[in-house]
Amino acid sequence: MKATTFRHLINLWPPFLLTGIHADHVSHDYREADVRLTLRWYNRNYVGTHFGGSLFAMTDPWYMLMLMQILGREYFVWDQSAKIEFLAPGKGVVKARFRIDDAALAQIYAATADGDKYLPDFVVDITDAQDKVVARVTKTVYIRKKPAHR
Repeated sequence: MKATTFRHLINLWPPFLLTGIHADHVSHDYREADVRLTLRWYNRNYVGTHFGGSLFAMTDPWYMLMLMQILGREYFVWDQSAKIEFLAPGKGVVKARFRIDDAALAQIYAATADGDKYLPDFVVDITDAQDKVVARVTKTVYIRKKPAHR
């Protein structure tokens, strides 16, 4: 799927559309994605800052979906686990920048070449308008070649 089509479709996906999460950019090779969340009355918590669940949701599917597109149908790619650290109150617009570099892909290909599973960690910071980190999310992704390709 073309990255622009993917970006338009994911912005219409109800868990994003109904929480104010918006994908601003997905690179043509799926190695980069930029996502933002604007503070609204329906996604703020009791003390008037970003609801933690919304912050977490804005990071949830990205590494899995990006890797599925990059690696293709020869691989199983699943979210294995995740952890979020809240570091500062999130106000206004917050952003997350997802990146997958050549070194990470080389490690994935090497670790899965013999059909073994691989569980890399990807870390993404959620930042505010002043580039202050408000939360840090660590995603562990399960990657393994499908049996027919081992």
